[in-house]
Amino acid sequence: MALAFLAGCSGFDPRAEGSLDNYTPEEIFQRGEVELDRGQGDDAAFYFGEIERLYPYSELAKRALIMQAFAYHSDQDYPNSRAAAQRYLDFYPAEEDAAYAQYLLALSYYDQIDEIGRDQGLTFQALQALRAVIELYPDSEYARSSILKFDLAFDHLAAKEMEIGRYYLRRNHFAASVNRFRVVVEDFQTTSHTPEALHRLVEAYLSLGLTDEAQTAGAILGYNYQDTEWYADSYALLTGQGLEARSAGDNWLSAIYRQVVRGEWL
Repeated sequence: MALAFLAGCSGFDPRAEGSLDNYTPEEIFQRGEVELDRGQGDDAAFYFGEIERLYPYSELAKRALIMQAFAYHSDQDYPNSRAAAQRYLDFYPAEEDAAYAQYLLALSYYDQIDEIGRDQGLTFQALQALRAVIELYPDSEYARSSILKFDLAFDHLAAKEMEIGRYYLRRNHFAASVNRFRVVVEDFQTTSHTPEALHRLVEAYLSLGLTDEAQTAGAILGYNYQDTEWYADSYALLTGQGLEARSAGDNWLSAIYRQVVRGEWL
């Protein structure tokens, strides 16, 4: 009856001061679940938060706090979701739902980085939070999902470097483009963007007249990604100028060539 009253009375304002004081935590929790089912994440978060306020020492308060974080996240209120999840971790670090709280905290960053043009600070924060799930809760059900999302976020950072590098390359700012593509090759070599980065280095270095670097980039590309379109394009560029894909000179790429191809970790 109490739950029905909470749900259906048109004159009842649950947010008015004292409105929920006479209801049990179970009744308020049920109403939060009803609002979640209705897709009203903000209202659900309010009810779960009231349990924490009115019954802070009850067993249900712990569950309500993690549900509040989930409700805010479902409403795309990421700052409040993050705050609730962090509060759970601060108060209940050893509880079973701590892994989920850390995962929700990571998602509050991760779910905002779907566009390459967004602030990359969110991506770094997502990586840190996802790493915490992986390292602190390796046996949890959230660890595998965190690993996959970590790889995607890492790839996202590389994509941003590539976007800026291409921008400079199109405008003939070759030295600036080299700096961006070098970051991808050195720091994001496990991502899907490395073959293109090596090809763009061939383009940029040829434009700068630095043939040793261009040939070495082509050699690394040929050794690791010979079946890609990027190697075919680089090969055509090099042979078109009477050059070949081989390690030449003493530069940062030749050091990578020695490490990757020859296994000489100097």
